[in-house]
This record gives sequence, C-alpha cells and structure tokens, in this order.
Amino acid sequence: MQTELLKSSSPRYIIISPAKDEERYVEHTLRSVTRQTVKPLLWIIVDDGSRDRTPELVDSYAHAYPFIRLLRHPRSGGRQLSFGEVRAFNWGCDFIGPVDYDFIVKLDCDLSFDDDYFEQVLERFQQDERLGIASGVYLEQSKADAWHEVVMPAYHAAGASKIMRRACFEQIGGFVPAPGWDTVDEIKAMTRGWKTTHFRELRMMHHKREGSSIGSVNTGVMHGEAFYRTGGSKLFFALKALHRIAVRPYLVNALGLIWGYLRAMVKRKQLLVTEHEADFYKALLLGRLKSGAMCLLRKR
Repeated sequence: MQTELLKSSSPRYIIISPAKDEERYVEHTLRSVTRQTVKPLLWIIVDDGSRDRTPELVDSYAHAYPFIRLLRHPRSGGRQLSFGEVRAFNWGCDFIGPVDYDFIVKLDCDLSFDDDYFEQVLERFQQDERLGIASGVYLEQSKADAWHEVVMPAYHAAGASKIMRRACFEQIGGFVPAPGWDTVDEIKAMTRGWKTTHFRELRMMHHKREGSSIGSVNTGVMHGEAFYRTGGSKLFFALKALHRIAVRPYLVNALGLIWGYLRAMVKRKQLLVTEHEADFYKALLLGRLKSGAMCLLRKR
C-alpha cells in the first residue's frame, strides 16, 4: 500500500540522454529505464551523429514505449569531449514542449541500475525541499572484472546521471557547454542555497570507463582546464596533480592535468563562475583539505 501511495504521488520527471556510438551499452540503459517502478513522463534520447546501430536500437524501444522520443542531431567529426554531450543535452531541451515536470535528468546511455533507482532518488528529494541536485554513485569495472565504486566528494552528483529539481535547474541557467559543467552547476546551486549530493546506497553500473573514449591525456587536459575555469584553489590543484602522479597510467594523468590548467591560464580563458562563486568553491576545496588532515590526525 505504501509503495502504491508513493507511486501515485511521485514527482514528475523527464530524462534527456545524449548518445553517440553507444551500440555496445545503450540497451543496458534502455532496459533499466523501461523497467523503472516510477517511469518518466518523457525520455528524449538525442543521437549525436552515431555511426553505429545506436539510433536503430533506440528506435526499436521507442516503438514499444510511447514516452521514449528519438531525436537525431547530426554532427561532423569524431567523438566530442564530455561537454559535447552537454551541447546535445541542451539541444534536446528545446524539444521538451508543454510537458509539466518537477525534475529533469541528464542520463548517459552507458549505465544500468535497479528497477527502483529513480523511485528511491525522487523519494529523497521529497524528503528535503532544499535538495537541488543528486544522484546515486557509479561503479566501474577494473581489469580484473571486479566492480568498484568511483569515489566522489560529498557534494558531487555523478555527471552521468544528474537529477535536478526543475526550480534549481532553471535558477542556475541549466548546464554550461564547457569543461567543468558538472562542477559549475553544483557551485551555482550551492551559492543559491540548494543542497547537492549523492547517495552511496543507490548504485549504478557504468559500463564504459570514464575517459575511455578520448584517452587519458585528453581527459587530464580537460580536467585541468575545468579546474582553472571553475576558479579552484591553487593549493588544492597542486596536491591534486601530485596525487595524479601515482594514478595509472603513471605521470600521464598528472602531466595532462597540469598542461590543461596552464594552457587555460595562458590563454586567459574566461571563468565559468562569478568572483563570489569562485571564492565559495575555493573555500569548499580548502575545507576538504582541512577535513582530510583532521581525519589523518585522528588515525594516529
């Protein structure tokens, strides 16, 4: 009875999914969404110029499930960096139409999750009216085929599955199509009084490792530019780069990160946040350093 009551009073949500050459993974996501205990009002899947069978697979599900809508957005060239998917997402937003919804979801097409994933996340939104952005956590497979959780800061929601309260999404102006978009949204939300977080008990399987499509060097460069353009603490960045030296492939991640940061600085790329938002982000990062130092001291 309680579950039926929750379903009848559940917030209304829509999903927009950018997809490009996801033939190997897209059915994981299609099966997961169509099996949800609380289904979306609308699921727009934007095919961003795939050269494989991605649109055909999506189209087969769209014929069976009326809430799925396939849009084709032809693009030239190879795979875009991660913010290219935001351009596709933003394009998909133009086709929402007169649907009245409470939450908007950016969902990548290489994930799978439990049948009650959205029901569980939306229930947490119902319990806290100041919660603006949230997700579960995502797991990736190691070379030994073991699944491990990708650790994120407490305030971070996974970019692969961003669930946003509509009021928050509209207040921050949506997603900015630039490196660091999935940090900028949280900075802007928090500085406007919204909470952002992830829930470790809600898990998603990420079937394609982060950065696998563009390589370690490009991923590092992109992260370095993103850090600069979000106005992060220089001390935190230095420690982050040192930490990356010990992450495989050794040195490559760190060098890419540093190059991306320095290149953005030399080019004087415009920040994606205001001065007030940059100061807030610096304080947030320095708070993480202090918290980590206290934890180390307590363990001694």
